[in-house]
Amino acid sequence: MSVVLGVLRLPHGRDMRIPIYETEHAAGLDIMAAIPEDKPLNLAPGQRELVSTGLVLEVPAGFEAQVRPRSGLALKHGVTVLNSPGTIDADYRGEVKVLLINLGQVAFEIRRGDRIAQLVVAPVSQVEVVLVETVTDTGRGEGGFGSTGSSA
Repeated sequence: MSVVLGVLRLPHGRDMRIPIYETEHAAGLDIMAAIPEDKPLNLAPGQRELVSTGLVLEVPAGFEAQVRPRSGLALKHGVTVLNSPGTIDADYRGEVKVLLINLGQVAFEIRRGDRIAQLVVAPVSQVEVVLVETVTDTGRGEGGFGSTGSSA
């Protein structure tokens, strides 16, 4: 079964390609910066910026689109998606924007058409929330944040 993701290009993204999978088995669709050609964005170390993509998505009911970092940007430049993964709900119809942060040591320039993040479309479940008096006991219990150790 194929899942259809509707994509609307906004006026400032009309000349840009729609998101595509770069390889045959890629999980994420690359998305690009739709910023003015003559105004590259200079992301200083520690700076965060909401970057336009020029896209509105029509995510099908029962799915979400997750905005995730690109590993190459993170490794080579320290640039990542701050709220990763960011969720685009099936009922959201605004422009997709990517919250980037530069965790690197030097400024990073973003130009129009640069691939800045990836989208992974995934199924979601909605649950029925019920109030309980107690929770079931497990072997782990309240252990968290490193309680299982760090070596094999």
